[in-house]
Amino acid sequence: MTARHRILHLSDTHLRHPDVDAAAALARILYDVRFLPELDLVVVSGDIADDGSVDGCVDVREQVGRFCAERGVPHVYCTGNHDTRAAFAAALGSGHLAADGTDIGTPMTGGSGQRAAVSVVAGLRVITLDSLVPGQVHGQLDPAQLAWLRDVLAESAVAGSVLVLHHPPIAVSTSPILGSVNLRNADELAEAVQGTDVRAILCGHFHMQLSGLLRGVPVWVTPGVVTRIDFTSRPGWERAVLGAGATVVDLGGPATPLFHVVHARDPRAGEQVYLVDAVSREEVVGEEP
Repeated sequence: MTARHRILHLSDTHLRHPDVDAAAALARILYDVRFLPELDLVVVSGDIADDGSVDGCVDVREQVGRFCAERGVPHVYCTGNHDTRAAFAAALGSGHLAADGTDIGTPMTGGSGQRAAVSVVAGLRVITLDSLVPGQVHGQLDPAQLAWLRDVLAESAVAGSVLVLHHPPIAVSTSPILGSVNLRNADELAEAVQGTDVRAILCGHFHMQLSGLLRGVPVWVTPGVVTRIDFTSRPGWERAVLGAGATVVDLGGPATPLFHVVHARDPRAGEQVYLVDAVSREEVVGEEP
């Protein structure tokens, strides 16, 4: 019988966001998922602090940490394009924390300070990758990190592996933005995971739910906590609206992996935060004109 694991997947908390009360959005989704049963792990896939600060990362760690401590489960983080490696390391260490806050991750050695690491949760190997390119919105995995990943995956784990990184290796072809801000070297990641025990690749960054396959490996992009992208905006524009979301990832069972989205019960959900012209980058804050 395949081992079963349940992961709560959060992303894009963006603490200290200038236009949204991001701390309240995170508190709301954590409150509204408080009755989820049988959680084994909480994952936060990047863009932890909007300003890249240590204090922003600490605030997220404390909120998520309290939730996890009450349930006796670990919490795992990776870097996003809004994060800085120094602040991430200062606040979160390897990014793999036990329920009591102890650092349980084994970090990648070398790699110019990249925050890639691995830990094992009840036989499930959890690997975080660092796709951050400082000063850029898109993501990239350098050769050293990919070589480290291949070495880690060379031997199978008891319950298989899950990868966590910020930038998705997939994109929606009709979007004017997503194909330019995703993971630039998805083919190299695909080569590294093909034929291994990777059961799912969990990502954030897009602030919307999206699924696809990377050489047969399921890829899941979870909605953002701070905002979500509304694809009903007019052509050529990207609209962000309020409404924190998260994903429950079930591994094991006949339909594994199974992903289902949960939404915070926010009375302002759907209210526009901004509208951006994908070409000129003109931004409209507040209600659509």
